Formats: sequence, structure tokens, C-alpha cells
Amino acid sequence: MEFQIKYITPDIKLSTYDDKLFKTETVFEYHMLVWFISGETKIIQADQSYLFRAGDIFLIPRNHLATIINYPKDGLPHKAVVMHLTTERLKQFYASVECESKPMGRESKIYGFQNHPLLKSCLASLIPYFEVEGPFPENIASLKITEAISILREIDKDIDGILTDFEEPGKIDLAGFMEKNYMFNMSLERFGYLTGRSLSTFNRDFRKIFQTTPQRWLTHKRLELAYYHLKEKHKKPSDIFMEVGFEDFSHFSYAFKKQYGLVPSALN
Repeated sequence: MEFQIKYITPDIKLSTYDDKLFKTETVFEYHMLVWFISGETKIIQADQSYLFRAGDIFLIPRNHLATIINYPKDGLPHKAVVMHLTTERLKQFYASVECESKPMGRESKIYGFQNHPLLKSCLASLIPYFEVEGPFPENIASLKITEAISILREIDKDIDGILTDFEEPGKIDLAGFMEKNYMFNMSLERFGYLTGRSLSTFNRDFRKIFQTTPQRWLTHKRLELAYYHLKEKHKKPSDIFMEVGFEDFSHFSYAFKKQYGLVPSALN
């Protein structure tokens, strides 16, 4: 697998990937602004999915589960400039500007800006800096991030409500959250964090609600979703096993046969 990342600072990077695909399931600690140079990215959330291609610019809000699948395309690698809008930088920025919007809370929507010329110019101007050797001046990095935030506020009047949400996840309805997000192959610690619980409290509350272990419940629910995609949507097993939360196709096939008594391909 050919995966290369170049950093200007820890908050600004250029990622290049040249292989069949790269999949990850993650929760971003910070808002992430992405300019897509080449390749293709599919982002799957609990209630919607997105497909981004070369030229697209988008903002992924922090603290939301997502499956991300990156592909090279048309003989070109998957390549993107990524800027992390950290809570610290955002607090510094909004301390000096007037803001009327109230924090919007746990908004999971991904904000697409297509190929907006102002954002493209801002992010494209970073490319030469990835070739500069030695430490990158923090003041220049700060100016670039400030420029990006200012442009976002200019082209989307509602973005303040997302960028000014500095709260950490509080304790929420565990059953509702898990029923919505079980297809994400995250650690139990991460599920606990996103529902406002320690790992021990998460396990205790989970068993009380579902009368089984998280691992058994998650496997069962993921296989149910896979069965639906195969039987009702007529999808191929190789196309859906990652989307329902499995990392390995052979493990998926084994678990599917154990639960349903037949191999996944038997439903096609």
C-alpha cells in the first residue's frame, strides 16, 4: 500500500494514496476542511452517504462517526489537502469577531462547497509549502487557517453554528445512538465517548438495555443489515461487507453463514 502524508504543520497536510482502496472508520476530533485534488472518496454516515470527486471541497464536522473509503481514479492517486480546524484555533478566532449564530450541537451533515474559487485559491496556495524543508513558520500557518475560516463564514452564513460548538459529547440515549450507528466498526471506548460514558459505564448500560454483550449485538445487527442489502437491494457481498462494519471478507462470510446457514453469495 502506497500511502504518503506530508505536513506543513500538524493541522495542515497533503495526503497521497495510490492503491485499490483505503477504508477507515473514524470520528474526527476536529472539524476537517478537505480539498480533493484527484481520486474519489465515499463517506458513509448513519443516515446518508456522500461521493466526492476531484475538485470538490468539503467540511466534515467533528465528533461524528463516518466510514471513509478512498479510491484512486482515472490512473491518478487519491490526493487531498486537509486542514484541521482545531477547537483552540477556532476559540482564538471567534474571540475577536462578532458572531450571532448559536452553536448547532451535534449536526452530522457534511458541508460541500464544490469547487468554490475562494476556497480553492486558499487551499491550492498551500501546495508549494509542502516542498519547503525545515520547520514551517507558525504565523503563516495561522494566517492560512484564519483565511480559510473567514472564507467559510463568507460563503455560508450558517457555518458559525457549527464552528462555535466547543462542547464535548454529553450523556445521550444509548439505545437510540447504537441503533443508528451500529454499522461503524469503532472501538467500544469510542462508542462510550460519543454517548458520554466511560467504557465500564457503557458496557453496564448496554447489557441492561440489550440483555447481551456489545460485541454479540453489533455482529448480529451488522449481519442483519448485510442480509437486507443482499436480499432486497441485490448488492454483491464484496460491495457491502465493509459498509456494514466488517474489515475482512472471509470473517464476514464465516459469520454470515453461522447466523443464516448459507453463504452471502447464495442470496444473489
